[in-house]
Amino acid sequence: MTVQTELRRVVQTGNGATSTFYFNAPVLGLDDLDVYTVTTAAVQTLQTRGGAGTFDYTMTINASTKYATVTLNNNLTNGFKIVMLRSTAITQGVDYVEGDPFLAETHEGALDRLTLIATQLQEQIDRSVKVVETSTTTGITVQELSANAVLVVNAGATGFEMGPTPSSITASATAAAASASAAASSASAASTSASNASTSATNASASASSASTSATSATASASSATSSATSATSSASAASTSATNAAASASTATTQATNAASSASSASASATTATNQATAAASSATSAESARDATLAAYDSFDDRYLGSKTSDPTLDNDGNALVGGSLYFNSSSGIMKLYNGSAWAAAYVSGAGFVPQSSTTGAAYLPTGTTGQRDAAPAAGYIRYNTTLSKPEVYSGSAWGSVGGGATGAGGDEVFVENARTVTTTYTLSTNKSAASVGPITINSGASVTVPSGQRWVIL
Repeated sequence: MTVQTELRRVVQTGNGATSTFYFNAPVLGLDDLDVYTVTTAAVQTLQTRGGAGTFDYTMTINASTKYATVTLNNNLTNGFKIVMLRSTAITQGVDYVEGDPFLAETHEGALDRLTLIATQLQEQIDRSVKVVETSTTTGITVQELSANAVLVVNAGATGFEMGPTPSSITASATAAAASASAAASSASAASTSASNASTSATNASASASSASTSATSATASASSATSSATSATSSASAASTSATNAAASASTATTQATNAASSASSASASATTATNQATAAASSATSAESARDATLAAYDSFDDRYLGSKTSDPTLDNDGNALVGGSLYFNSSSGIMKLYNGSAWAAAYVSGAGFVPQSSTTGAAYLPTGTTGQRDAAPAAGYIRYNTTLSKPEVYSGSAWGSVGGGATGAGGDEVFVENARTVTTTYTLSTNKSAASVGPITINSGASVTVPSGQRWVIL
């Protein structure tokens, strides 16, 4: 059997009326295929071959093509998905005995098995997290996982470690917002209290002025009464006729004395009011000071959690105290917002710069594209690009650029021709234990050379 397809995963969607599905790629045995069902809520379940569950299944393999047919116990629910994955056991059961005939069919079967294993491993690799091709990072590690914690890149950028929990991050952000709101409310209350205090002081001043005016009036009235009484006494001594006038003057004096007493009483009441208003003004001032202190405390709490812009990771907060888990600051040197997880600073987000874009999740990656003259001036081994001059992809081996894949080509889809250039422009040494073939004539430019190590061959046709 030849393996002419790399298909190792089949995904189909149920319509409520179908129970039979096909895996159109070779399967060596009934146990070499895993069948999952996935609900519309993305809950996946591994089904059992020969089981009695709702979507358990039976399976047959075509004797000629080795393709598999999977039949569920029931029609697949509309919107549910069936996912079929090759799961060939990674074993090698062929034993070659020295001197026995070479069994081509057995040998081919072993190669088929290895090819199928390679395709299923590639499928798993395609679903894994990988660094970009040009990255030099190796030996990436992941710290022992903790429940409900954020996974962050460690300080050395060599692996991942467990960060704070999402709830603690949310709590810190909520606390910061609450502190800011409390600070704003306290500031507003302080402003209102100060305004009330000013108004109360103005009222107290006005009341005191009124009391002083009333007291002055009372003094004047008392003096007038005294003068009138003196005049009455003089008139009584002078004559009887004047006595009547004296009596009238005495009555006037009595009235004026009553008015003076009333004015004095009003002055006393005004003084009491002024005292009460002065006490209220003092209380308002005390409240204003308390509100100011609360505002300053709220700001200090916020200042301990958002440390502002700094050029490097701080080791203490803005008051010189120990850092609090969940604290934030902006690193002006790297342009990154950082979060303190209780023991170390970590980036609060991951930039998308440097990742290779793709046309879609199942499409293709976009390789850098350019002419031969636009190649990197100082490439490193592993650099890959599409050469528009040569109309094919190429990779840098560490010493020279070479084609990637390509194979034979030809008009109308005929795979007949394998082409090579005929001029050597750069010094080249054949790889260790490798030989090479070219179709000539071949010209080696001045200053360039080709080295063929001992025991190796370069054949020019």
